[in-house]
Amino acid sequence: MTERPLSSVFFYGKDVMCMVDIKENEQLSKLNHSCAHMMAQAVKRLYPQAKFWVGPVVSEGFYYDMDLGDKKITEEDLAKIEKEMKKIAKDGKRIVREEISKADALELFKDDEYKLDLISHLDDGNITVYRQGEFVDLCRGPHVDTVKQCRNFKLLKHSGAYWKGDANNKMLQRVYGVCFETKEDLEEHLQLLEEAKKRDHKKLGRELGLFMMSEYAAGMPIFLPNGMILRNVLEQFWYEEHTKEGYQFIKTPIMMSKELWETSGHWGHYKENMYTTMVDDREFAIKPMNCPGAMLVYNNGLHSYKDLPLRVGELGQVHRHEASGALNGLFRVRTFTQDDAHLFMRYDQVEEEVKRLIRFIDRMYSIFGLTYDIELSTRPEDFMGEVSVWDECEKALGDACIAAGKTYRINEGDGAFYGPKLDFHIKDSLGRVWQCGTIQMDMNLPERFDCTYVDKDGKKVRLVMLHRVIYGSIERFIGILIEHYGGHFPMWLAPKQVEIIPVLSAVHGEYAHQVAEALKASGIRCEVDDRNEKLGYRIREAQLQKIPVQIVVGDGECSEKTVTIRRSGQKESITLPLSEAVAAFVTEIKEKKA
Repeated sequence: MTERPLSSVFFYGKDVMCMVDIKENEQLSKLNHSCAHMMAQAVKRLYPQAKFWVGPVVSEGFYYDMDLGDKKITEEDLAKIEKEMKKIAKDGKRIVREEISKADALELFKDDEYKLDLISHLDDGNITVYRQGEFVDLCRGPHVDTVKQCRNFKLLKHSGAYWKGDANNKMLQRVYGVCFETKEDLEEHLQLLEEAKKRDHKKLGRELGLFMMSEYAAGMPIFLPNGMILRNVLEQFWYEEHTKEGYQFIKTPIMMSKELWETSGHWGHYKENMYTTMVDDREFAIKPMNCPGAMLVYNNGLHSYKDLPLRVGELGQVHRHEASGALNGLFRVRTFTQDDAHLFMRYDQVEEEVKRLIRFIDRMYSIFGLTYDIELSTRPEDFMGEVSVWDECEKALGDACIAAGKTYRINEGDGAFYGPKLDFHIKDSLGRVWQCGTIQMDMNLPERFDCTYVDKDGKKVRLVMLHRVIYGSIERFIGILIEHYGGHFPMWLAPKQVEIIPVLSAVHGEYAHQVAEALKASGIRCEVDDRNEKLGYRIREAQLQKIPVQIVVGDGECSEKTVTIRRSGQKESITLPLSEAVAAFVTEIKEKKA
């Protein structure tokens, strides 16, 4: 009755296939950067009118934004570009770094307004360009030695992209690709991409009846009955685990006045992403974050140093005005539910609380078979508060992380505007990385809202606050889990846990319903498929719906009060007494076995 581990799907020989983060691999990053230039060279040969904006390396490979005038890239064009790239790679020209003056750079790229714009923002002095054959491009580098090293590549897709990401600017064309050192590595990666397509949460969300999107609510997912079961199970698990950790729970309004957001700083730093409206001649905003509401809750009473730390949790729905072009299923939406917690404490409690949070997050992710890395995101350019406070907070988070026995890397300048944070990047079954959990230290909001506690001497003292999420958002986490499991949810998560299939409905249907009643009495989500269809058809339907367990009952099962069990994705089956099967299912669900 043991399910095959999900990871076994990706075993090839002794090695486990997993996605590679191109950007985090120094050699692959350099290789893909060079391949982006080679693609631009091929495009310039095929479309002499082409002008180029930027071609960065990303986690998935590389892309280049380009202006081809009236020409629109098609799938057929990608094949033509690939063919030309192969010619360039075969020719094997060296990639040469050159330093030129800013004036010479302006002259070299005088006919390309996109390059001129880039150059105009560079400091005076020497500027680097890279040349390969007839093609030269503005670039800081580094690159590989020759284009021959870029021969193992594949162009993946194309899309539109506004110049500088501004919808008021011209729409450019973006072509994505990836490059590896060997043909074998490339083929393995492409194989994984195909697996990822099969696991696309938008596709599986439709097929499994989990959620839908509507033109009447762009970027605002509608959860269907199966999706609501999955969501409710995740939320209940969240509440149970937080109760164990000593959290109290709150619910704050979805819309609050402008004055609150001015106090919090969001009005000055985040207004462009907020939905606003007028009510009784006062300006209100739908909350983009739950934090200010939590501050009001804290200030609702007087707190002693003995009361701290105070841990307050909220599954709070927020709205953010995301650009329409950025919307992507459950991954990028305009409304979502954050699993927020705000922890109010004395400064001397910070290290222990962060250590406790890391252990908590570790336990939560392990249930789903998710590993993670930690980043310390530091002060951004647009920050609120004093530099000295930021320095103190960043050090406190780093020290706590080390004390918890965890390593971390620095993500310079990526903190929120009101505080540094520890970001938890989880890795799914395909090796893809997702940023989910966050522990953010904040000494600014407590000051803005005058949040204090009474110390042992009876004096009011400013407290420290931690913001924290684990799922990140319920919606996005569900999307990640859909792809992580490929729709084959473990039994405790599955919307429908068991499908009961009588061989002949007229003969075995009564016992099938008895089995269903026994399962439901133990809290197991199940249904009987007694349609007038062939047995094989109904089994295949249950398999396609990725129901974890199918139970088939026929003459033998009816007479002996047994059930024949087949697991999703497996051909083997096992027959057990009904009572034993029910007990085993209950244990599996209770223990949240993967």
